[in-house]
Amino acid sequence: MSECTHDCSTCSENCSSRTAPQDFHIEPHEMSHIKKVIGIVSGKGGVGKSLVTSMLAVEAQRRNLKSAILDADITGPSIPKAFGIKEKAKSTGDALLPVITKTGIKIMSVNLLLEDETQPVVWRGPIIAGVVKQFWNEVIWDDVDYMFVDMPPGTGDVPLTVFQSIRLDGIVVVVSPQELVEMIVAKAVNMAKLMNIPILGIVENMSYFVCPDCGAKHEIFGPSRADEIAQKFDTEVLAKLPFDRELSKLCDSGLIELYESRAMEPAADKIFDE
Repeated sequence: MSECTHDCSTCSENCSSRTAPQDFHIEPHEMSHIKKVIGIVSGKGGVGKSLVTSMLAVEAQRRNLKSAILDADITGPSIPKAFGIKEKAKSTGDALLPVITKTGIKIMSVNLLLEDETQPVVWRGPIIAGVVKQFWNEVIWDDVDYMFVDMPPGTGDVPLTVFQSIRLDGIVVVVSPQELVEMIVAKAVNMAKLMNIPILGIVENMSYFVCPDCGAKHEIFGPSRADEIAQKFDTEVLAKLPFDRELSKLCDSGLIELYESRAMEPAADKIFDE
């Protein structure tokens, strides 16, 4: 065994004298130009991560910022559906090119590679994690101001791969106003802290419903605890999004870029001013 140089960057992963953590970050494709990368996470499924991801990308584009979405939810991709994308991603021979939406948002998702978008992705964790890495370093993300990474729920292989492989500038935690919200936030926040990734704040989805007849606001899941939870974890609530039938209809029709609402503006103001 060679003598220890005390420079952990020169030794192997299993070195018994290692005192510094190994850096697993990988670089994007050499032709990519990405300024900031934001992860959209949650401790559970069904809270609207993909919706928040899509809305932030649309809002960025409206502010003359060039945005992109890396859909890391390999087994449950929904981003192409929201944007009405039917075409497949193209290859240059040694790299992939993201599909560009009507307003210029660059998107890469596993559904853009499958012949049949209804085909199930029955892959084991390491393979899925490998695909996420390929979406980062084998796709040419040219001229991107803000990339949003739509992550699968929980703290398993893929979120860990994203946290370790991609240099995130911060994460947004998506929750819904239900009893388990504190535990959900705790899982996401604690994982981000372990990886030394800044927590930009919380977006509460399905926060309330506004009656179209009388205009009254109804908290269907009970009173929001988002502000209380945010304070406990030393972060802030970026936005509270309502139930909106118009938004659901536009997503189902692949027309999310036509949605008009000011609900996401507070979150965008915070994130894009960072």
